[in-house]
Amino acid sequence: MSDEHVGVDAAESAAAAITAVGFPRMPARVMMALIAAPSDGYTASEIGERLGVSAAAVSGAVRYLQTLHVIRKVSRPDQRLAHYEIISDAWYGMMTSNSPVYDRLAGYIDEIGAAHTVDAASRVRAEEMAEFFRFMSLRMPQLIDEWETLRAERRLGS
Repeated sequence: MSDEHVGVDAAESAAAAITAVGFPRMPARVMMALIAAPSDGYTASEIGERLGVSAAAVSGAVRYLQTLHVIRKVSRPDQRLAHYEIISDAWYGMMTSNSPVYDRLAGYIDEIGAAHTVDAASRVRAEEMAEFFRFMSLRMPQLIDEWETLRAERRLGS
């Protein structure tokens, strides 16, 4: 591995952005480091070196990301240590699988709004939020179809 890691600042900024919307910090940093990793990924110690964190921090983050099926551990016969790498289409798979959550959220939020028989402002806020989640539930499969079409077109053009 070279002494210089590529894309460190951008990877840290991306990790901070997804942490700001609720993704755990260390898994976010590890995931972004792996996006910027060389083609054969990084070993756990290389991840720790790149991020300046302990083996325990890397271990916990890697375990979390493997549970989400975002990264995988790859063992190669010619190398003593396993490497970790991003699973290429994991992101849009995660987004697709979350689509049913939007409908459930909308239902719960409808119940919140319905409970506010006196406070119209609370009811209106709840109705709008539930409507947004129904919109997301409806549009997400369409967006995924559009993404798959675009991705296939880009691959054919390569």
